[in-house]
Amino acid sequence: MVQLGGTELAVELGCVSADHLLQSSDEGIKMLSQSQTIATLLPATAFCLKEEYARGRMMIDHGCAVALATDFNPGSCFTNSIPLVIALAAIHMKLSIEEIITALTINAAAAVGRADTIGSIEKGKKADIIILEYPSIHFLPYHAAVNIVETVIKNGEIVKGNPHEK
Repeated sequence: MVQLGGTELAVELGCVSADHLLQSSDEGIKMLSQSQTIATLLPATAFCLKEEYARGRMMIDHGCAVALATDFNPGSCFTNSIPLVIALAAIHMKLSIEEIITALTINAAAAVGRADTIGSIEKGKKADIIILEYPSIHFLPYHAAVNIVETVIKNGEIVKGNPHEK
């Protein structure tokens, strides 16, 4: 593992977020846990590049705020599948489904400096919500190649209803 000090540099510079973090050192993770910098992990990139996954479990256990994203691009990550990101985070990074949902919502909003307006269901925030076909969040990691979203609500308005309803 080649550690170049990117995690440490992001913390030293006071970055809002630091992405990838596949090679974060123990010291970098410690520094990250004592900072406001969000660790944005991209498990699909590790998958596509056949690299080791970022140490998401260790980061969370040390108190780091972790966000998840796809890093969709033609060079190192050729998927934009959030269901795949969920499965990879659960299987390879050992994150719980609750941690994954937090990482994809409020922590992801914080990683782009928007946690005050999006990322959670609270009065005064935009009502961006998905309703799933299944009765529990615990179904999410088991449907890596399947869209189980039944309804999408954006800014409080339904933009995609259940395709099974007539």
